[in-house]
Amino acid sequence: MAMWIQAQQLQGEALHQMQALYGQHFPIEVRHYLAQWIESQLWDSVELDNPAEETKAKHLLDNLVTELQRKAQLQGGEDGFLLKIKLGHYASQLKSTYDRCPLELVRCIKHILHSEQRLVQEATNASCGTGGQAMDTLSQRHQQINQAFEELRLATQETENELRKLQHSQEYFIIQYQENLRIQAQLSSLSSLPPAERTQRETTLQSKRATVEAWLTREASTLQKYRLNLSEQHQKTLGLLRKQQTLILDEELIQWKRRQQLAGNGGPHEGGLDVLQSWCEKLADLIWQNRQQIRRCEHLTQQLPLPGPMEELLSKLNSDITDIISALVTSTFIIEKQPPQVLKTQTKFAATVRLLVGGKLNVHMNPPQVKAVIVSEQQAKALLKNESTHSESSGEILNNNCVMEYHQATGTLSAHFRNMSLKRIKRSDRRGAESVTEEKFTVLFESQFSVGGNELVFHVKTLSLPVVVIVHGSQDNNATATVLWDNAFAEPGRVPFIVPDKVLWPQLCEALDMKYKAEMHSGRGLSEDNLVFLAQKAFTSSSNNPEDYHNMTISWAQFNRESLPGRNFTFWQWFDGVVELMKKHLKPHWNDGAILGFVNKQQAQDMLLSKPNGTFLLRFSDSEIGGITIAWRLVWNLLPYTTKDFSIRSLADRISDLNHLLFLYPDRPKDEVFAKYYTPPLSKAVDGYVKPQIKQVVPESDSMLDPDGDFDLEDTMDVARHVEELLRRPLANQWSSQQS
Repeated sequence: MAMWIQAQQLQGEALHQMQALYGQHFPIEVRHYLAQWIESQLWDSVELDNPAEETKAKHLLDNLVTELQRKAQLQGGEDGFLLKIKLGHYASQLKSTYDRCPLELVRCIKHILHSEQRLVQEATNASCGTGGQAMDTLSQRHQQINQAFEELRLATQETENELRKLQHSQEYFIIQYQENLRIQAQLSSLSSLPPAERTQRETTLQSKRATVEAWLTREASTLQKYRLNLSEQHQKTLGLLRKQQTLILDEELIQWKRRQQLAGNGGPHEGGLDVLQSWCEKLADLIWQNRQQIRRCEHLTQQLPLPGPMEELLSKLNSDITDIISALVTSTFIIEKQPPQVLKTQTKFAATVRLLVGGKLNVHMNPPQVKAVIVSEQQAKALLKNESTHSESSGEILNNNCVMEYHQATGTLSAHFRNMSLKRIKRSDRRGAESVTEEKFTVLFESQFSVGGNELVFHVKTLSLPVVVIVHGSQDNNATATVLWDNAFAEPGRVPFIVPDKVLWPQLCEALDMKYKAEMHSGRGLSEDNLVFLAQKAFTSSSNNPEDYHNMTISWAQFNRESLPGRNFTFWQWFDGVVELMKKHLKPHWNDGAILGFVNKQQAQDMLLSKPNGTFLLRFSDSEIGGITIAWRLVWNLLPYTTKDFSIRSLADRISDLNHLLFLYPDRPKDEVFAKYYTPPLSKAVDGYVKPQIKQVVPESDSMLDPDGDFDLEDTMDVARHVEELLRRPLANQWSSQQS
C-alpha cells in the first residue's frame, strides 16, 4: 500500500501518466480499495511466457475477485450503497474479462506496479536530488525529451490551426470564384436585352466583376503565401521530429539494447522499455498527425491549383514524413526477450519480439506474423548491407512462426515464441585456430506490417544478439567465453559480429566482476586483491601492485584459446570452473566472507605462518578446474575438493570433521562461521537399521604431500576408502555409525 500512497502524491505529467495506466481493463477504483492486498501478492513470481503458470495466475484472479467482493460487502450506509454496487460490478467485470486468459491479468498488474514504481522514483529523485549524478543526468535527459514533445505538440497544433484557416479561406475563395463565373454568365446573356437596358446592366455587372476579380487576384496571392508559410512550418516540425526521433532511436533505444546485452553477462536487468514505448508512441502519433496534415494540404492544392512551387514542396514533405515513419516502425521492431546466447541443438528455447508503436498505429487490426530463422555471421553482414533480401537459413528451427498479439492491459504488441527448438545447424568453414565454440550465429526475426489500412506496408527485420550453437554440454564453457567477450566489448553499430582481439585488463576485470556478482546474487564481487591474483594468473606475473596491470592488454587467445603455462586449461576455463563451483555449492560461504579463494599457495603460507596452529583458510586450486582446498599449517593444502565431492558431503561438514581446524583466518572460530550449515546429527534407527555416515579424516602426519604441494589422501585406506571407491569418489573418508 506504501506504493499507492506515494503514487497519489504525483503531480503534473507524472500524475497524468499514472492515471493513463488504468481503464476498463483495470479500474483505478480496484487499485485504490485493494491497494494493500495487490501490493502484497507475488505477481513477479508468475512467468508470463510459460503456459504452465496459468493455474497460478487463475488462483490470483480468483483471489482478487473474492477480495473485491468481500470489500463490496463491507460497504454500508447510504454513502456506501453506490460503492458496494460499483465494486461488485468490477468483480464481475474482471472475472469475465480475464477468466479465459488469467495471465493477461498478471501482465496488466505487473505493468501497472512497475510503471508506478518508476514514476514515484523519478518524482522522488527530482524533488530531493538524492539519486546521484547518474540519476540526475537521466532525469535531465528525460526532461529534455518531454520538453521537446511539448514543443512538437504545440507546433503540430499550430499547423493544424493554420491548415483550418487555409481551408476556410480557400472555401470562401472558391465561392467568390463561382460568383465571378456567375457574373460572366450574366454578361453573356445581356445580348438579348434592349440596348438601353443592356448598357445599364452591363456597366453594373462589369464593375462588380472587376471588384470580384481584383479580390480574387489578391486572395490568390494570399492563399499562396498561406500555403508556403504552412509548408515552411511543416518543414520545421519535420526537422524537430527527426531530431527527437534520432535522440530516442539512436541514443535511448541503443543504450537500452546495450544494457540488454550487458544483462547477458550479469549486468542490471534492461528496464525502461515501457518508457521507450511511450516515447515511440508519442512520436508515431505526432508523425501521423503531421502526415495527415500534409495530405490535406495536397488535397487542397489539387482542389484549387495555383501557380507556384507548392506541388514540388508538398511532394518533398510527403516523401520526408514517410521516411520518418518508416524509420520509426522498422527501428522499433525489437527483441524484448533474447534467445539464449549459448544455444544447444534439440533443446527448447524461447524469445519475445515487440513492436513499440504497434498499438498506436493499429497494426494489430491485421495481426502480423513473425518468422524466426537462424543465420550465419556472413549472412547477417549481407542483410545489414542490404546485399541480401532473401533470408537464407543456416539451420532449421522448429515452431518458428508466431502471430503478434495485442495486450490491451499494457498496450503492447508482441509475439511470444515459447517452444522453438534448433533441429540442425549448418556450419561455415572456420578461420585459422577458430573452434566451433567461437563461431557466431544470430536469430533473425522478420515480419510485414500494414499501417493506415494497407496505405503503407513495411518489411521489418531484427537480429538477436550473437548466439553460439553447441551440440553437447561439454562445449558450454567455451561457448560462454565467446558470448561474454562479445557482450562486454561489442561496439554500437559494429559490423556483425566484430569485436576487438585485445582489450585493456581493467575492461576485462569489469566484465569478470559483473559475471561473478550476478552468479553469486550478491553485492560482494571481486576485490582489488582478487583482481591482482587473476592478473598474475593471466599474465604469469608476480607483481602485487594493481597499477602494473592498468595499461596491460589481454588478447582473446590469452583469455580462452591458449592454455595457462604448465596446465591443460585456459584462463577462462579456470575462472568459469570457480564460478560454477561457487554457484552450485559455496555461494553462502562466499557471501558470508568465509572464502578468500583467490590466493596462491605461497600467499596462503605467508598468511598462516604468523597465526596459531589450527588456523586455516580456503583457497581455489591452481591445478584443478573448479577445485577448492583447505590450507592450514599442519599440512598446508588438502587435495582440492570439486563439485563431485560436495555432492557427497558439504564443505561445512568436511570442515566440521577435521578437528585440526580451529580458526578461520584470521581468527574466527570455525563453528561461529560454519555451524549453521552443519548437517544435523543422525536420527534414530528406522526399521532396525542405522544409516551410516561418511566422515572425513586425514592421517596424523605432515609428510604426505603431492608434487604440487597438495595433501595426498591416497594412502589413507580404511572402510571409508572402499565405500567411496564404490561411489567413484577418490577421497579418504571414514564411515562412522551410531547405534540408537
